[in-house]
This record gives sequence, structure tokens and C-alpha cells, in this order.
Amino acid sequence: MQKRDLLIYRGTTGLFSAFILMGAGMYLFNNAMVVEMFAALGYPAHIIYPLAAAKILGVVALWHKQAGILREWAYAGFVYVLTLGTMAHLSAGDEQFMGALVALVLVLVSYAYSKKV
Repeated sequence: MQKRDLLIYRGTTGLFSAFILMGAGMYLFNNAMVVEMFAALGYPAHIIYPLAAAKILGVVALWHKQAGILREWAYAGFVYVLTLGTMAHLSAGDEQFMGALVALVLVLVSYAYSKKV
């Protein structure tokens, strides 16, 4: 049971981390496309770089063994950002909400299993 829980935790956290880091990489290296996407969703362009940095630091906090309360804040921040992202895509009607929704499910499963291991 414990081994299965650890496997689920590491698997979902790994998938989630890869998902978030790919998104942060897109924010940093494909900025023109992200600016257009943010404008279509009604978000200002000036939050792109700070959001990319927060995502990278959040992933580091998830994997750092001694993060403690920082890990809790990282999980909370990810849930907040992904919920807002899902709702923004749904409100815009652009049908791109599935990525944020999948990431939201992954982070919730990761958080639940982080408490078990």
C-alpha cells in the first residue's frame, strides 16, 4: 500500500512538474504567442515573466524535501492559478481549458498523496 501511494505521488507530481515547467518555458521562450493568448483571455502581458518565475519556484518547492510550509503554499498557488486559468479559458470560449483542467487534477492528486507518503 505504501509503495503504491509513493508511486502515485511521484508519478502525478512528476507529470504535473513537467507540465508546469513546459508552460513556464513557453512563457519565457515563446513570449509573443503567450502575450496574444493572455490578451485574448483578458490578462495583462506584464504578469507573464513573474508567473513563469513563480511556476518554476513552485515546482522547486514541491520537490524540495525540507520545503514544509513553502510546499503547502506552492500547492495552494498552483490550485489558484489553474482554477483561474480554467475559468478564463471557459469564459473566453476558446476550448483550450483542458490543459489547465488536467493540470488541476494532477496537482490535486499529487497533494492528496503527498499527505499519505
